[in-house]
Amino acid sequence: MTYVPPFGLVHDPGDLELLPPPDREIEVLGPVPPGSNRAAAIAHLRRAATEVRRRGIQTIHEANLGHVGGEYSITDALVTLYLAVMNISPEQVEAQDPERDRLILSKGHTANALYTTLAVGGYLDPIVLRSFARGGSMLNGHPSRRKVTAVEASTGPLGHGLPVAVGVAISGTLSHSPRRTFVLLGDGELQEGSNWEAFMTAGNRHLANLCAFIDRNRLQQGASVAETNELEPLGDKLRAFGWEVLSINGHDYGQLLDAFGSVPSIAGRPTAIIADTHKGYPVSYMRDQVAWHHKIPDEAHVAQALAELDGGSGR
Repeated sequence: MTYVPPFGLVHDPGDLELLPPPDREIEVLGPVPPGSNRAAAIAHLRRAATEVRRRGIQTIHEANLGHVGGEYSITDALVTLYLAVMNISPEQVEAQDPERDRLILSKGHTANALYTTLAVGGYLDPIVLRSFARGGSMLNGHPSRRKVTAVEASTGPLGHGLPVAVGVAISGTLSHSPRRTFVLLGDGELQEGSNWEAFMTAGNRHLANLCAFIDRNRLQQGASVAETNELEPLGDKLRAFGWEVLSINGHDYGQLLDAFGSVPSIAGRPTAIIADTHKGYPVSYMRDQVAWHHKIPDEAHVAQALAELDGGSGR
């Protein structure tokens, strides 16, 4: 893959070389090779996800900021979208090709997973990851459209990503474009009323090229989602708003490929994917632990996570 420099880079390579390096630099894998069979595609995605998780926890440790638990729960979806599903490439992003598929990360606090996926995919120079959340960096704690070319929308305040995605999808229908819009939401985020207005609007407009991926890890800051505000019966609610609803294992690449591949829905409705995931997956001490919403890993945590990831445990 050809690296396409994003605009707004404030560090020169010499500055970045002085920042703490990872144990090894991330491997730029690019998309699933053309002609790959299903098994080969899944192996490629699994390898990419491991790269993202390895680098991500080291980045957060060095920055002393981040949301590693929620990043790990969406990593498999992110690599599947960027490396296997979406009609997108670094060249399309650089040219701002209007026909490219779009990804909006509504749970913007998991920006580091997005940046690291972009690096694995060839959209971002891996060395730039060293600057995450540092003064003057293009890689903010929440993604900024003004700083990174491949970021489609600046997100952070929860409940904004889906309304933006609905607008992007409406734009596509008005221009008779086949492009698809994907948006990743946290399940706790669905407590925001703006999302339900957006769900209603998308269903009413039959936005078949829109897909909402709901990271159903059942945990949010400080408590479980159910303790805070129960969402069930979530699937029935979304169907009542005019959505096609799929329930999958959000860590199963085969199920992810099939679910994302069903967009646009032949039923002419927007698609909601309710993905059963685990915060902190697949690291044993982090998995399903609410503290890891925004807990910062120390050196021992990093070492154990890398050992488990490299050993393939928990997958």
